Amino acid sequence: MRSHTSLSRSQARRVALTAQGFSDPPPAAVGTRAFNRVMSRIAVLQIDSVNVVKRAQYMPLFSRLGPYDVELLHRAAETRPRRVFEYWGHEASYLRVDLQPALRFRMAAAAEVAWGSMRRVWAEQPDLVAAVLEEVATRGPLTAREIEHDAPRTQGHWGWNWSHVKIALEWLFYSGKVCAARRNSAFERVYDLPERVLPHSVLATATPTPAEAHRLLIRTAAIAHGVGTEQCLRDYFRLKPKPAADAVGELVEAGELLPVAIEGWTRPAYLWHAARLTRKVEACALLSPFDSLIFERGRTERLFDYRFRIEIYVPAPKRVYGYYVYSFLLGEQIVARVDLKADRQSGALLVQGAWAESGAPAETASRLWGELESLAGWLGLGDVVVGARGDFAPALRTWASAAGASRVVA
Repeated sequence: MRSHTSLSRSQARRVALTAQGFSDPPPAAVGTRAFNRVMSRIAVLQIDSVNVVKRAQYMPLFSRLGPYDVELLHRAAETRPRRVFEYWGHEASYLRVDLQPALRFRMAAAAEVAWGSMRRVWAEQPDLVAAVLEEVATRGPLTAREIEHDAPRTQGHWGWNWSHVKIALEWLFYSGKVCAARRNSAFERVYDLPERVLPHSVLATATPTPAEAHRLLIRTAAIAHGVGTEQCLRDYFRLKPKPAADAVGELVEAGELLPVAIEGWTRPAYLWHAARLTRKVEACALLSPFDSLIFERGRTERLFDYRFRIEIYVPAPKRVYGYYVYSFLLGEQIVARVDLKADRQSGALLVQGAWAESGAPAETASRLWGELESLAGWLGLGDVVVGARGDFAPALRTWASAAGASRVVA
């Protein structure tokens, strides 16, 4: 794509969707090869504990591959040779394991960049940190609960009530002294030493300089974006502005990033030199709130004319759309959104609200219904129940009834 110095918004959308894997044909079988192909493109799966539908780390694979066996991700993250590892990438994330050396600069800077309680336990209780590390080395893999016993706990945080042992473990995790060997059935990290978790080839890789690491991470973000601004690229791995800007400049000079103007965008944009501009994207996918396609909210709004905000932390009376809202991608546009909940007790996927975007095509209801049925089946739910909230709920309820759905509710 070296001939392009400007892109229409439609072209930019198609580049971005292709980079994220939404123009790939469905695989004949969803196995390791399909998993690796997705991770070669997007590199990052954000982890989130909210399980109102399905935890966030599982959904991007479903959105790109359709129903799949979640053991694909478990094996990649928890068995040798690991292909992904857990660390702070775009927030807590599963990341391609080859990126671990590029994140060592963040581990080395833990004393400056880790949050306050971690830094305090490292500075004020070094004997505790050393003792916890020794416990993991001697008895690991271990959860915090298997170490902490009667350890004192922090007070006053609305979300966490971590023991000092847990904080010490999180410090060790942030600084790279321990890794997550797996998550247990309670979604707790199980900690172990890096040499017992990471592949030898990764451990043996020389640590890049911070500048080299930033170039590698910006390069990875550029491949995942296809096209984006400097802000888009650095947000993918939560990089600081100055080293990210330097890396962008160096990749432009090397010809890997190509400056490009995008219709309607005011900020300079950069096109990955090997990005593909497909003639047509025929995507049909539900996107979780933490999908990498919509990580950066400003980019999402500029690309798709779609304003999206996560309302999990908004008090219920002030929510516009709902607690856990999925975006519906059809073709090259986001055309609707649905507030979903997996009611495992009743065996139903609840559509608690549905809204259409301006210009949503006539087939939106039928295509969205098909994706909802596919998601419900993958989740092991036997029914899709459509509520009455939202301007698109009547159309979706009509289609659900015509399709033979057993229930719609007021």
